[in-house]
Amino acid sequence: MLHTLKQQVFIANLSLVKHGLVVFTWGNASAFDRERGLMVIKPSGVPYEGMTAGDMTVVDLDGKVVEGRYKPSSDSPTHLELYRAFPNAGGAVHTHSTYATAWAQAGIDIPNIGTTHADYFKDDIPCTRAMTQEEVEADYEAATGRVIVERFAGLNPDHTPGALVRNHGPFSWGKDVDAAVVHAVVIEQAAKMAYVALGLNPQLQMNEHLIRKHFNRKHGPKAYYGQNNK
Repeated sequence: MLHTLKQQVFIANLSLVKHGLVVFTWGNASAFDRERGLMVIKPSGVPYEGMTAGDMTVVDLDGKVVEGRYKPSSDSPTHLELYRAFPNAGGAVHTHSTYATAWAQAGIDIPNIGTTHADYFKDDIPCTRAMTQEEVEADYEAATGRVIVERFAGLNPDHTPGALVRNHGPFSWGKDVDAAVVHAVVIEQAAKMAYVALGLNPQLQMNEHLIRKHFNRKHGPKAYYGQNNK
């Protein structure tokens, strides 16, 4: 079942390690088949070394295991909340990458202050509010997804495909799991560059027209970046 999607999710999880976003088992990637209403995700706590595509776990929208010999990632309810709320999301990623997690722990949005950020994210990468004791104790992982969705009131999740969960770490998504991985890499790089830039010049000013230009040339109605036959 979903052999191609399992392979894509497996490779995406390995990519998180390749790009230095994951230490030990601190991360996961998933993909969602909207026609079938099924999610493929990394199994919980299974080391990346020796893991295979066949080890990926398939769950339905209620989080019930449909196929797989392992329990799904403990973050599965978070991923499912994102898929329910963001209809164009076909893949999702969670990491504890160093700089993005530092911004999350500080509870601060990553500001859009340069073209690298703007090539992929139209706005600041938002940080959620702190979770309540009730949310943490009652239904933690699903509540984590809900605070992300709540933070996106008034924001376009297709234009800003990622968020920081306060005191926790970054989540990203995209049209497929490969795009979600790219966005996770960009979040970490944007977090690192913003930290360095603000350290060099705490009074730096954002160049709004340059930011708009870089986002729109890749994602706007008159986008012209890249090849026409892609």
